[in-house]
Amino acid sequence: MVMKQLFILICLVSMTSTFAQQTLTPELLWKLNRVAGGTVSSDGNYVLYTQRSFDITENKGNTEIFVYNVKDGQSTQITTTSLSENEVQWGTGNSIWFISNENEGAQIWSMSVDGSNKTQRSHFKDVELEGFKLAADGTFLVAIEAVKVVKTVNEKYPDLAKANVRIEDDLMYRHWDHFDDGKKRQLFIHKIEGGAIQNESKNLLEGEVFDGCIPPFGGGDHFDICPEGKTIIYASKKKSGKDFATSTNSDLYAYTIASGTTKNLTVGNLGYDNNPQFSSNGLVAWTAMEHDGFEADKNDLMIRDENGKNINLTKNFDITVSSFRWHPDNQSIYFISPTAGTEQIFVIDIKSQKIKQITSEKVDYVSLSLSSKYLYAGKQSMIAPTDLVSIDLKNNVEKQITFANKEQLKGIVMPKVEETWVTTTDGKQMLVWMIYPPNMKKEQKYPSLLYCQGGPQSMVSQFFSYRWNLALMASQGYIVIAPNRRGLPGFGQEWNDAISKDWGGQAMKDYLTATDEAAKNPNVDKDRIGAVGASYGGYSVFMLAGIHENRFKTFISHCGLFNLESWYGTTEELFFANWDHGGPYWEEKNKENYAKNSPHKYVANWNTPIMVIQGGMDFRVPEAEGMQAFQAAQLKGLKSRYLYLPEESHWVTSPQNSLVWQREFFTWLGETLK
Repeated sequence: MVMKQLFILICLVSMTSTFAQQTLTPELLWKLNRVAGGTVSSDGNYVLYTQRSFDITENKGNTEIFVYNVKDGQSTQITTTSLSENEVQWGTGNSIWFISNENEGAQIWSMSVDGSNKTQRSHFKDVELEGFKLAADGTFLVAIEAVKVVKTVNEKYPDLAKANVRIEDDLMYRHWDHFDDGKKRQLFIHKIEGGAIQNESKNLLEGEVFDGCIPPFGGGDHFDICPEGKTIIYASKKKSGKDFATSTNSDLYAYTIASGTTKNLTVGNLGYDNNPQFSSNGLVAWTAMEHDGFEADKNDLMIRDENGKNINLTKNFDITVSSFRWHPDNQSIYFISPTAGTEQIFVIDIKSQKIKQITSEKVDYVSLSLSSKYLYAGKQSMIAPTDLVSIDLKNNVEKQITFANKEQLKGIVMPKVEETWVTTTDGKQMLVWMIYPPNMKKEQKYPSLLYCQGGPQSMVSQFFSYRWNLALMASQGYIVIAPNRRGLPGFGQEWNDAISKDWGGQAMKDYLTATDEAAKNPNVDKDRIGAVGASYGGYSVFMLAGIHENRFKTFISHCGLFNLESWYGTTEELFFANWDHGGPYWEEKNKENYAKNSPHKYVANWNTPIMVIQGGMDFRVPEAEGMQAFQAAQLKGLKSRYLYLPEESHWVTSPQNSLVWQREFFTWLGETLK
């Protein structure tokens, strides 16, 4: 009887253990809450953030507002609507302001820190509101509004109301994922009187046909209001057509409210000037790139001193700045920078210009906010979605303050991430992240995936993606090989810049080196290795398909560049192509580069199954690239598949489309890495 009871107990324990040992799935990935923000109130007592969740059945997401109380250590959800709140920010007296579509379309609302006293502050008519920022004293705000500057065909020919036609005379008629709508996103000052936002406004770019922030991703971080409320500084790329398409030169403009005059503060700098941010004593800092046309240039941290002189704080450091925040004492600036496959937090003393790294864990810090005593940051890793942490500025002690997915991840066993370094063909040391399946058995061999990163200048950091999720791949039984090959930031500017004009050269050798080294791992089945990637990673897959010498058994390429000549003729931001490939393919000096680095030139060597994925609204890498690659594979008689997402762009953002993407991704691997 005792033995029988013991046997039952062992079975129950075993069953409990089996049920508890669940792994990450595509469906679970879309059930995770996505934390963003983390802005501390001026008194340091509260941290404001948002949490986005998705309804797969309804195929949509919803963003709600949360507040963390620093004193009692508790988070409270203060909105519960079916409509997303966005542009969430602090107002005076710890009020919270945001945009909601709850009434009269996109309008600005406010509420108390506990969610009470919810009040609609604007009643805009015929205003396409896309963002805003409050002045420090709450007497006015600056709104981002869409302004029509070009007539549509139907307005030009009013008798042809059903015509669906575009007439173009210049470039930039489409950008990343949308066609030009004839509107510019400009900045408007609205007074706030008696708690109500006035409809009457003043356009900072009156009479101009440019955006008041840098498209297509610019928003509230592209302008700031000085503490005294006298000046607004905004980043703008005041170019159009071919000039816009071939240049990255943006500038900072200071608009004086009283006089209505505008001054360019960065005339001498030819690259990107962006992200202006005032200190509490009125100094402005921003990020700047030096070279025109190089979108992945070193990002330096600049300030403008009391005498109006622009000073480069990071000029003498081989470091690039991702984002930054002033400390309230105005003596230092904290910033995030990529380093050695992670995103870490640094601080620079303004006076001495000395830099100190204050975090070192193998993670990515993705946002910053500061009180006098604490730093609040978003933190993620390959095996953990973003949560907020606080860091005590006295002793650097870190504490996690949100647990957005505690219930969702309960009982989920995550993969193991290992840092390895390999020697490249030219004698350099390269970081390769190895991600192993949960509960991996030491004696077992596993199919493996070489992950090819996009960018091309985009570090393989400790990112937690909702599509290219390396932990998800490992959780399906694959060992993931993720090299920080040539051309990525975080390993010095020389390593970052080495990719330009050599897309198919040393970077491909780095990939093959990482694959060969991984094949020596006793758990890697060298006869079942695939290569996957998107954007430049998709290009890499196409390129490897022609030069891999039977290392790989399958390929998956998403939005990859296949024919560099046809791509040059259809992509929109030509500065990218000009910098990385030297210019147009028809110029004699560039012909060898295009011939050497274009994957379509190596199709004769293709002999491996390949899946091609493409978004129909991807204008950075237009759909013809994927179509050409699939057609070539079909005509070569290779097992091939084409997954086309007509309404998606360079990314996949719809929940159900993303799930189809994931399911087809793993179905293909199951078919070809048996």
